[in-house]
Amino acid sequence: MAVIYEVTVHVAEARAADYLAWLREHVAQMLALPGFEGAAMEALLDETPGERGYCVRYRLRDRDALEDYLREHAPRMRAEGLARFGDGMRAQRRVLAPLAR
Repeated sequence: MAVIYEVTVHVAEARAADYLAWLREHVAQMLALPGFEGAAMEALLDETPGERGYCVRYRLRDRDALEDYLREHAPRMRAEGLARFGDGMRAQRRVLAPLAR
């Protein structure tokens, strides 16, 4: 069964343009990994002053693909964002299961 891996990031408004440019490249790299089937990028509309928020919902083939990503790729992928934007951002992650319609 497919899973959704959702990452929501809040970034300092002064860094938002740089972050968004980096995020587009990051999403393309994620989609090249095994098991990733698609992604939707969204901007948060209800932000606090001085921040911008973005949410990416990745669709993965199944839970095994997510576990492989978390074990084999997540430390490196997360480190790249932290090295570049570290104290100017914060991230939240969650895993969702699509419901039948």
